[in-house]
Amino acid sequence: MAPYGPRRRPGPHRSGQTPIRTNSGSDMPQDDTHLELCPAARDYLGRRRYGPLIDGVETGAGSTDLIETFNPSTGDSLGHIVAGTAEDIDAAVRAARTAFEGPWSEWSPYQRQAMLMRLYDHIDQNYEELAQIESTDMGMPITRTRGTKDFILRTIQFFASQALNIKGETLQNGLAGNVASMTVKAPVGVIGGIIPWNGPLGSQWWVLGAVLATGCTVVLKPAEDACLSILRTVEMLHEAGLPNGVVNVVTGRGSVAGDALARHPGVDRIAFTGSTVTGRKIIEASAVNIKKLQLELGGKSPDIIFADADLDKAVPGAALAVFNNSGQICYAGTRVLVERSIAKEFAERVAAFVKTLRIGYGMDENANLGPVISEAQIARVMSYIEIGGKEGAKLVCGGSRLGGDFANGYFVEPTVFSEVSNDMTIAREEIFGPVMSIIPFDSAEEAIRIGNSTEYGLGGAVWTSNISAAMKVVNGIHTGVMWVNFYGQVDPLVGFGGTKMSGYGAKGTSAHLDTYLYTKSVYINII
Repeated sequence: MAPYGPRRRPGPHRSGQTPIRTNSGSDMPQDDTHLELCPAARDYLGRRRYGPLIDGVETGAGSTDLIETFNPSTGDSLGHIVAGTAEDIDAAVRAARTAFEGPWSEWSPYQRQAMLMRLYDHIDQNYEELAQIESTDMGMPITRTRGTKDFILRTIQFFASQALNIKGETLQNGLAGNVASMTVKAPVGVIGGIIPWNGPLGSQWWVLGAVLATGCTVVLKPAEDACLSILRTVEMLHEAGLPNGVVNVVTGRGSVAGDALARHPGVDRIAFTGSTVTGRKIIEASAVNIKKLQLELGGKSPDIIFADADLDKAVPGAALAVFNNSGQICYAGTRVLVERSIAKEFAERVAAFVKTLRIGYGMDENANLGPVISEAQIARVMSYIEIGGKEGAKLVCGGSRLGGDFANGYFVEPTVFSEVSNDMTIAREEIFGPVMSIIPFDSAEEAIRIGNSTEYGLGGAVWTSNISAAMKVVNGIHTGVMWVNFYGQVDPLVGFGGTKMSGYGAKGTSAHLDTYLYTKSVYINII
């Protein structure tokens, strides 16, 4: 029995081979690796209607403006979310302001840390439910979603430690008399957190952790394409004892609820992860009250592979830097710059590696790759694949939407283009899908030049056995984070951020906390 809901959104039927066997009598492919939902996840997904959570209460029960949400693996309807309005945002901001100015403001650092550690335990104990909700709602394979658990728990631990690490300074001054001077750090106030759809379960903690560590409050606006894991997480926070109003969620469209949040004069700071186009709009909207901003925007990251690299590691590493999460990662290494002498071999080896990857539904425990998020997103990816061919790139493998048992889902084959030049559309624009562009280079200087020939500056990597060459590239590439001989792992103790049109503001380290705080200078005349 399919656990995803009774209604299937009509979709095209295409021929094509799939690695999943169909089971006669079922309306979805199944085999012995397909995981049935646990009772808690099944009960939650059985609600079929989800509304804003404001001041600890689900609202919008009478709303008629609803957005249908789908399982991207199957096209099945998961139910409806309430399309939040500007009035809902206003109510959530008022609740957050009341909480910020109420008893929450009197919590000590030790109490906030203890709260975070209670949340750590609660998330740890209930993570399987959250993982299954996430994999059903946005299609990320369940093994990858489960693999995110350690990162989420480490992130909560990091912010719990930071709750005790907020400090000012005592400073000298040149004033006459007996004047002491110091600075103190104080919470900014109400935060607006706009969370993307490409991994909301983990993304939300960059905001939630900082809010709870500093004593701020927050209104979250998750993406309408994938918000169920966030709604359930916030329910869990309240189950663990978080006071009402500290964390609020308003579901809905970015053009309505997101815009209202960005423009609301009662919001002191916006944390946003998403497209550069939307980021520009948020910057403009922030002028209403000069909001502080943290923006993680688009990317077109270079992954540079020298001829002396260990290809047994570089091939799968570079491939998964593109294909993980079906290419839906902001800092995905989609421009793969390969030294010309090994470019042909590299392309052949990547194509062979792709054949070892299993594409499957979000709840397929053996799947490496899942669907993209929506029908609109797969149309976008397929349009770029078509453009790549027209502009002269050589299709090495992939390039098609999957049919057969996958026809009603949003699956596209991992796609590799070789003989790409950096002026081609597929090398310039962020696709946000499983599409690799292999660009040849002849020298480290050329690789650096090509790597920097983009408006973005979010991620990048270099693969080589020569540490001097590696550091030359690391120092030469203008980007927020670089990896050497691996790709994509981050830790809040080190953090990352963007430059150029990939945004600004740190994620991780004490610099992250600083943007949720403001500095107050204090002068004391000792009389």
